[in-house]
Amino acid sequence: MTALHSIISLLLTGFYLLVVAYLIKGWAALKRVNITAAALNTKVTILIAARNEEERIHLTIEDILAQDYPKQLTEIIIVDDHSTDNTASIIRSYADRGIKLLQLNEDKPLNSYKKKAIAEAISLSNGELMVCTDADCRMGTKWLSSIVGFYESRNLVMISSPVTYFEERTLFERLQTLEFSYLIGIGAAFIGNGRASTCNGANFAYRKDVFYEVGGFKGIDDLASGDDELLLQKVAAVYPNKIGFFKNRDAIVYTHAKHTLQEFLQQRRRWASKSTRYKDKKVVALAVCIWLFNLSLLANGFLSFFSLSIFKVFIIQFLLKYLIELTFLLPITSFLKRANLVMLLIILSPVHIIYFVYVGLMGNTRKYSWKGRVVR
Repeated sequence: MTALHSIISLLLTGFYLLVVAYLIKGWAALKRVNITAAALNTKVTILIAARNEEERIHLTIEDILAQDYPKQLTEIIIVDDHSTDNTASIIRSYADRGIKLLQLNEDKPLNSYKKKAIAEAISLSNGELMVCTDADCRMGTKWLSSIVGFYESRNLVMISSPVTYFEERTLFERLQTLEFSYLIGIGAAFIGNGRASTCNGANFAYRKDVFYEVGGFKGIDDLASGDDELLLQKVAAVYPNKIGFFKNRDAIVYTHAKHTLQEFLQQRRRWASKSTRYKDKKVVALAVCIWLFNLSLLANGFLSFFSLSIFKVFIIQFLLKYLIELTFLLPITSFLKRANLVMLLIILSPVHIIYFVYVGLMGNTRKYSWKGRVVR
């Protein structure tokens, strides 16, 4: 029994190594793109869905207003999703600078208020390219022009761009930044390998006509989350070769890690809840196998107290996991100018095993809290 257990554990380890090697290849395939200062002519609509963001939304708005993209080609629509604080008032105060406020007023409860907010904004928009971000994000002045330059030069229908955390105050938040870099790298690497599967809605752009062509959020609007990844997969089914990841530092969007463990777990359970709805079932199968690999690590770590042979298997698994993840993360964190964070991988790796198994279970079996609402 011990021999069979060890063989299964090592097979799962080998599979994980192959998966991460595939990701390393995909990230390397994404070449740094330098956008020229040539005249850009795409009409853009920037979309933000906001709920109770009074603390930081003014910073996001100021960053967007400071963009070097032509003002006559820029439309900014912010949807207030039933905020109970001063979010709407802050947005309204920018009306004379071109910020359009749309307030949701839904009589019946919804499970996906954010998708409703985005869909309503798109229906009122005048732009060709929808550029989505979040109400607590920051960006440099070339963010919009670089994305549009990439869009025009590559003839794409959808663009995923980099997101990272910043202004961390604790070790817990720095660990989140490293783990989040891994997630962003996965989405980018899949696109680099020609198989779009994941992205982040804090830095996401797509053509308006393509949004309607694939039916918008129809079929995925029963989930609170998924305005990014599930839409990406709908578009990928129609335009598999027209989706790009923009590997350019000017395009990076910055946001903040969660301050508490409870907030972090709620967020990750929300993200995990989308996985069973992925259109590409091969990606679902891949995620299940990775979950089983982490489960085997967790089980072997516990059984190591009772068996020396299992302890040896556990050490081999853990070291190989650490080394392949280090190889994957070094170029990603270097691109994000956060290469120093990889020193924390030795701390993150064992914690990540427990967290990954937990979130994989809870994300698909329980409701979670998001923006003061309990959703699924």
